[in-house]
Amino acid sequence: MWAARFFKHRSAATEAIDGGKVKLNGLATKPSREIKPGDRVDITIGEDTRTVMVCAIADKRGTATVAQTLYEETAESMEARERARELRKFAATPGADLHGRPTKRDRRRIDRFGGF
Repeated sequence: MWAARFFKHRSAATEAIDGGKVKLNGLATKPSREIKPGDRVDITIGEDTRTVMVCAIADKRGTATVAQTLYEETAESMEARERARELRKFAATPGADLHGRPTKRDRRRIDRFGGF
């Protein structure tokens, strides 16, 4: 996971695997588990889930172009991530119109509507 540049640090990759965010061939796995070309890996990072097929194994971490040759993302995974990206684009972000501390006028409005 680290050599393929899904995670910035090896410790982050280990935490994701221990936390159940990475599945190997549909099953939970451990950081020490060895993978081989042809394995299917499901990776959940934040809200995105990627399903990739392992094409090759690297002994050490290389450049981004080398890392991209280590795996191939499935078409279904790319479509699902694109749909999720479109939905997030149109969803309202809670608190986006709030900037910093409420003014006296804002506090009065909050109190009038029931407060928090």
